[in-house]
Amino acid sequence: MEAKIQRMKELIKILSEAGKAYYQESREIMSNYEYDRLYDELLSLEKETKTVLSGSPTQNVGYEVLSELPKEAHERPMLSLNKTKSVEELQEWLGDKKGLLSWKMDGLTIVLTYENGSLAKAVTRGNGEIGEVITSNARVFANIPLNINYKGLLILRGEAVIKYSDFNRINEEIEDVDAKYKNPRNLCSGSVRQLNSQITAQRNVHFFAFSLVQADGVDFKNSREEQFLWLKSQGFDTVEWKDVTRETLPAAVESFAGAIGTNDIPSDGLVLLFDDIAYGQSLGRTAKFPRDSIAFKWADEIQETTLSYIEWSASRTGLINPVAVFEPVELEGTTVSRASVHNISIMEALELGKGDRITVYKANMIIPQIADNLTRSGVRDIPEVCPVCGGATQIRQINDVKSLYCTNPDCQAKKIKSFTLFVSRDALNIDGLSEATLEKFISAGFIHEFADIFHLDDHKEEIVNMDGFGEKSYDNLTAAVKNASHTTLPRLIYGLGIAGIGLANAKVLCRHFKYDLDKMRTAGKEELMEADGIGGVLADAWTLFFSNEKNNVMVDHLLKELTFEKEEEDEDGTFAGKIFVITGSLEHFSNRKELQALIESKGGKVTGSVTGKTSYLINNDVASSSSKNKKARELGIPVISEDDFLKML
Repeated sequence: MEAKIQRMKELIKILSEAGKAYYQESREIMSNYEYDRLYDELLSLEKETKTVLSGSPTQNVGYEVLSELPKEAHERPMLSLNKTKSVEELQEWLGDKKGLLSWKMDGLTIVLTYENGSLAKAVTRGNGEIGEVITSNARVFANIPLNINYKGLLILRGEAVIKYSDFNRINEEIEDVDAKYKNPRNLCSGSVRQLNSQITAQRNVHFFAFSLVQADGVDFKNSREEQFLWLKSQGFDTVEWKDVTRETLPAAVESFAGAIGTNDIPSDGLVLLFDDIAYGQSLGRTAKFPRDSIAFKWADEIQETTLSYIEWSASRTGLINPVAVFEPVELEGTTVSRASVHNISIMEALELGKGDRITVYKANMIIPQIADNLTRSGVRDIPEVCPVCGGATQIRQINDVKSLYCTNPDCQAKKIKSFTLFVSRDALNIDGLSEATLEKFISAGFIHEFADIFHLDDHKEEIVNMDGFGEKSYDNLTAAVKNASHTTLPRLIYGLGIAGIGLANAKVLCRHFKYDLDKMRTAGKEELMEADGIGGVLADAWTLFFSNEKNNVMVDHLLKELTFEKEEEDEDGTFAGKIFVITGSLEHFSNRKELQALIESKGGKVTGSVTGKTSYLINNDVASSSSKNKKARELGIPVISEDDFLKML
């Protein structure tokens, strides 16, 4: 008995640290599979010993509130859901009742309160008892109605999520690989709990209702489905659901499983609840779980394989990440052979060594992970030198997590960020020079400065024989490089990576200085600030960059490789001084970048959010109730369609 209690204490410590990292610090120190395994072990020990220790994760819900946002206690505790991985257990739980099966969305749970038809309050789940008030942020969610027809007191719960499409878009705009977000859930949590609602607005957070708590005076015919339909009639997006019975439940689960690959909304399972409201409420609750609903977690497909080796990948910050490379296996319909291990602490927990027999799975049926190490030979062969520069490495422990770092301040891997920006779409736009390829070329010594990219033909033999390359890939790459040598001055300036000088500001400076780069890089702060939109901070960043002789030499080397096309300019500046915001889908332009380029060529500027300085909001759905349309109407800013815009030309 004493040994079991001691094991429970160990599990509580491990799980609490993992929960704190995940919920409060938006990082992961163990896989979901490992967390669930240890959680289930703790739960089993608690049942066996009939003992629950203080601080047990089986009794706590959500994260502790630590931010500067206002706090508020929930009128009713917000509980987590009991779970199962068995469809048979779901059928047994449902019995002869009608149920509603829906996605278990992977975001942040929010409680909304409406009074007299207007959004009055939005509070996060927090620790289940106390949440954070995020009303101003909820007002800029992409799809929350600010006003509804119902005038009584309405309280509902739902999930704030960032869709995969938006998550990928946001990450694509981040040139720094180390700054990219790890998953939509972490990005959503940080976006919803912002102190600056403008940042929340830029993240395109969506809200999906999954539970109606209170709506006095409305007859829902004792049906949860009627509640969902009523919420839809009030303008809310609800979680996708299917009516199920004991007999139809397995097919419905299979249908959801088949939709995972195309579902744009992050999820980590399903939820089954009784349609009969009164019956569900009569079942009451446990200390942690309601009894009217249950979660279904996917039974992970697990395959056994052999670990071939650990690949160490250096990054811009000096962090060297371990990646497990194993003999290929089929998982969820695809072949996988690699899984991130994240850090040395996780390697040590798995006692992971070359040649070990391991089991692997896909977290939420998407991300390859190591489930367990069957042979546990132990961690060894941690590199003492950086795989990129050969500099000494160092193991550092930060927040109880051990990771490997390169100590060489001049390590080429740390320059990856600048090279990735230089070849990106809005800069030189060199197709085929991905971040991974740049790392290979820098590691091989082919690239030391920007101009070296235009001399890759000096290394043809080595490149053709590289893994993943061949004659055709090499020819495509050199053709892309040649094409990129004919560019525009604003693209070059943006690609230099001067702090705060994006493509729009680069165009402003070029127009102001008549495309004379020599005048631009010798200009003083006051002269720079005469350009529209260039303030003191940007002017300081510009002068600091060009006061460095190494930077000037680097630019001189580049100029020998490039020829510049003159960008079309509107002589009378049709949109001079005008600020546009673009939202929604486009019909006459292939994407927003194309429309933005036209506006800027006419002297205008494009920003991401509607403010008092905005001149026009372009949205083909002029009558939309989107947050940007509402903000524009509140500020008296014209909302115009593409056709309206084209007429203005």
